[in-house]
Amino acid sequence: MTVIRLPDGTERKYEQPVTVGEVAASIGAGLARAALAGKVNGKLIDTSSPIETDSDLAIVTDKDREGLEIIRHSTAHLLAHAVKELFPEAQVTIGPVIEDGFYYDFSYKRPFTPEDLAAIEKRMSEISMRNLKVERKVWERSDAINFFKNQGEHYKAQIIEAIPGDQDVSLYSQGNFTDLCRGPHVPTTSRLKVFKLTKLAGAYWRGDSRNEMLQRIYGTAWARKEDQDAHLRRLEEAEKRDHRKLGKQLELFHIQEEAPGMVFWHPKGWVIWQQVEQYMREIFHDNGYLEIRTPSVLDKGLWERSGHWENFRENMFTTQSEEREFAVKPMNCPGHVQVFKHGLKSYRDLPLRLAEFGSCHRNEPSGALHGIMRVRAFTQDDAHIFCTESQVQDEAVKFIELLQKVYTDFGFNEILVKLSTRPRKRVGSEEQWDKAEAALQSALDYKNLPADLQPGEGAFYGPKIEFSLKDSIGRVWQCGTLQLDFSMPERLGAEFVAEDNSRRVPVMLHRAILGSLERFIGIIIENYAGALPLWLSPDQVVVLTISEGQTDYARNVAAELNRNGIRARTDLRNEKITYKIREHSLQKLPYQVIIGDKEVAARSIAVRTRSGSDLGQMSLQGFVDRLKAEISVKAGAI
Repeated sequence: MTVIRLPDGTERKYEQPVTVGEVAASIGAGLARAALAGKVNGKLIDTSSPIETDSDLAIVTDKDREGLEIIRHSTAHLLAHAVKELFPEAQVTIGPVIEDGFYYDFSYKRPFTPEDLAAIEKRMSEISMRNLKVERKVWERSDAINFFKNQGEHYKAQIIEAIPGDQDVSLYSQGNFTDLCRGPHVPTTSRLKVFKLTKLAGAYWRGDSRNEMLQRIYGTAWARKEDQDAHLRRLEEAEKRDHRKLGKQLELFHIQEEAPGMVFWHPKGWVIWQQVEQYMREIFHDNGYLEIRTPSVLDKGLWERSGHWENFRENMFTTQSEEREFAVKPMNCPGHVQVFKHGLKSYRDLPLRLAEFGSCHRNEPSGALHGIMRVRAFTQDDAHIFCTESQVQDEAVKFIELLQKVYTDFGFNEILVKLSTRPRKRVGSEEQWDKAEAALQSALDYKNLPADLQPGEGAFYGPKIEFSLKDSIGRVWQCGTLQLDFSMPERLGAEFVAEDNSRRVPVMLHRAILGSLERFIGIIIENYAGALPLWLSPDQVVVLTISEGQTDYARNVAAELNRNGIRARTDLRNEKITYKIREHSLQKLPYQVIIGDKEVAARSIAVRTRSGSDLGQMSLQGFVDRLKAEISVKAGAI
């Protein structure tokens, strides 16, 4: 007798082992048709997998998050199947699920073309309509290696050879196509109906530039066509907002091969940078942070003591001098501990909040670089709070309040939160972890912030809170973090004198709001499609003349605006006013001031907004007051 316990608390009894599909069918024909997989005692399995012992079972359908991931993973296999039918000499490598879709990497003798992509997508639809049964089989490791080698799939054989031990592996077959996979997968190919291939890209095998460049085909897959249509519209909108295109169009920055992953900021882009940095500096100052500066190059020994050399060495740039080995810092924390250690600290000095616009370098793989969003040289709005265990909750609450204000000022009002708890491999006592996790959860509760729990996803040194913001087209960007660290202060010898005159190790809170300034500016550019709020815009006002006779007055207007802290410039060219207006509209300047003979005579100005609205004539002082009011509320409404 096998007893199956369902999520609603009911039990079903079967005389013999039963598959997930059979349980679904016994509940109802509709559920049997909808079932994609089962979650047995928390583990996902195929609908054809037998359940041989008493178990908890949840039927997974396309309404579940796991169901959508199964659809996407199965569609990646459908893609590989289609490629093998159309291009038999192609070798398949890996094809994981990613956010909103999937990709698969192939080795082939020539580059795939857009026409190939259309043919592959058509063949995928044909295979789907064949309604092929998707079957799982477990093979001995050596048999699986030989199978793929005989098929000419040398990459698959390498993947299996890299699996440690001598464990069996699972293979999935649909028709004449077999692939290596842990699963689970949809029961039949007919369950895959809503998908689209989106783009081609290059990717090195195993992410190593010394290996072969493979061809990556990206796609998206959904349970319902209307969801896919909405997603494709978002992709189209995202393409228009691509910060790399806007960076070039608006003359903000560029990146070139001589400095891969490092940004050349142009004057306009650097104004944005300065506005962001100056804003954050005021935030630091107003909230009890002390700004510091630490060296960019530190001796290898310090990185060994901090643990970074062991865990992060491959991402660090190194150099040598006088037979000593140094590393360019990939993060700021060890340097901040050195500042804390300089001079004996008392409990009266805590909490001590040290902040730095820290310039960091990480040797990211070239294939992972992406405009200013993923770079090798970046600056963090970094800070570390040294405090006692009893102060952790208060500091966490203050940080959350600060983060909420900053995101609101930049125009982001929806924040998603995740709380990551103790991992299996960790340092510190269970009592410390209990206190730390409780303190972070209490801070979230105090601020009425619901958080998705990520059990076991904390750092080895402590739990953490991740803060993500949602942009104007619904994309989610993880930016802020609050990480609690028991380990590094002790490893690096940080201590303070407690009330009882004993020496104790402080708790260290790693915190960032923006994360990387480069990446955050890229997010801002895309969020606003380049039309930045007035306070961030490089040029806030352009003063345009209709004819040469208004030149002196236009210069005086621009000078007065600049005296009032408004970034204004003039356009005195002998061009038609309609041409000037259009050109500056494409540059997304917030305001255009039009000067003609009428405005000169009345000692007034005519104002147009970026959206094309005509605000009519007004006094210069009235315009200045309007701009100052708009700047004061940052991204909010006046």
